[in-house]
Amino acid sequence: MAKSASDRILDLAKKAGILRARDLDAQAIPRYYLTSLVRDGHLMRVGRGLYMRADAQPSANLSLAEACKRVPHGVLCLLSALQFHGLTTQLPHEVWLAMDRKARRPKVDIPLIRVCRFSGNALTTGIEHQQIEGVPVRVYTVAKTVADCFKYRNKIGLDVVLEALRDAKRQRKCSADDLWKYAKICRVTNVMRPYLEALG
Repeated sequence: MAKSASDRILDLAKKAGILRARDLDAQAIPRYYLTSLVRDGHLMRVGRGLYMRADAQPSANLSLAEACKRVPHGVLCLLSALQFHGLTTQLPHEVWLAMDRKARRPKVDIPLIRVCRFSGNALTTGIEHQQIEGVPVRVYTVAKTVADCFKYRNKIGLDVVLEALRDAKRQRKCSADDLWKYAKICRVTNVMRPYLEALG
């Protein structure tokens, strides 16, 4: 027996984690089904054009998943990468995404997105492929994130950077060799050296 359109939408939402309204177009399912599924309590609207199953248990990283769904070519960086890796007590009200210097700025109003322009190896190295709420996300590794934070210390604050470095070392989330590798790529070896030496 063929599944109803509503059942197919709920299956899509379960598989995708976060469903975009336009994902229904490829399945030739009219979008008006979303409204009735929300009204009947089967789906919840988590952003403009974004839906999750009502029985899903969203994590604190939901806004990161939403941003990556809307801007799939972006990479979680700086404060958002620290949040993902559990290396900060900060909960930024914006999602920080690294993008190529020449990439078009995304037209996204929710969640708020802070675009950071990276280029060359600083953009392309140290990327991990993870999942949040079933959404594939790209995020910089712990060591790359710490090096990036030193590079952008004037934007995010040295206290946040040092907290991240201490936590990364204490929790053994990265090695000193990895930190040095990304310090060179980000051109912050001279800035990081005294702090790394002080931590041993």
